Amino acid sequence: MASSSSSHPSAPCAACKFLRRKCIQGCVFAPYFPPEDPTKFVNVHKIFGASNVSKLLNEIAPHQREDAVSSLAYEAEARLKDPVYGCVGAISVLQRQVLRLQKELDATNADLIRFSSSQSISTTPPSSQPNSHVSPSSNYGSTYSSWS
Repeated sequence: MASSSSSHPSAPCAACKFLRRKCIQGCVFAPYFPPEDPTKFVNVHKIFGASNVSKLLNEIAPHQREDAVSSLAYEAEARLKDPVYGCVGAISVLQRQVLRLQKELDATNADLIRFSSSQSISTTPPSSQPNSHVSPSSNYGSTYSSWS
């Protein structure tokens, strides 16, 4: 039984299918490039080359291979979208967006502080406001009588 797929033992992995070779048991590509997702291998192959990816996978520990393939696939897709900067371009765009949103958040927090401080001044009883010479009881009485 080939390691490319347990339900379809004869189905080659995406890498072997693209490279038009027989997918053998123990194929280094099979666990990471399933036949259902051929685009993943095509992109990685376009940017890095099948030989380089094979060498890389054989040189790293098996428990690190899945993460390595995920990184290669992400970088390959980013390079195809932006051949000059790749994922660094995407990171740069996201960093600028974070800075812009942080400034917006800071401005909104400053507005909230101003609003809440103006609200607390306007709700302060007249007796505690400077230059207030009206007694609190007479002032509150007139406020309550206007509500009725």
